[in-house]
Amino acid sequence: MGRFREGQYFCFCLAHVREYNAAYNYFSGMSEEAFAEFQRDSAVGHRPTWRMGAFRGKPGLCDADGMLRGPGIGFGLGQTAFARDSCEGRRPRWGVAALKALYQLGLDDTVDMSAVKARYKDLVKRLHPDANAGDRSNENRLQEIIRAYNYLKSIRRV
Repeated sequence: MGRFREGQYFCFCLAHVREYNAAYNYFSGMSEEAFAEFQRDSAVGHRPTWRMGAFRGKPGLCDADGMLRGPGIGFGLGQTAFARDSCEGRRPRWGVAALKALYQLGLDDTVDMSAVKARYKDLVKRLHPDANAGDRSNENRLQEIIRAYNYLKSIRRV
């Protein structure tokens, strides 16, 4: 039957269904603001949402102990990984693919891009066939390292 009458139905023949559907407007009587709000909410299926990382990087939320303070934080459960990352903010965050690429280079997730670049240069100099009198036995490993570095370079500016 329409808006505010969900679960109630008309019993029409096919010809009358077509006639009813052609004349029906779900948004009739709705203000422009309500229509715009409906469109915004439809992007997330009309479910409540919140900004990701809402407390991340905001000044004044971390106290002297490095604990995250703010509305809805704490609940007596101690400092979470979210709170540590929010307060410290120094460690780069890597995804699973990036961690695999770092593993190919022999690095862990605590490094920054300058260390990645330095390690890449060192490995290329060591494994390149020109540096090994034309020996191509390390060629596959070199290609893996180049692929890993190019991936890391694409997600973080070097």
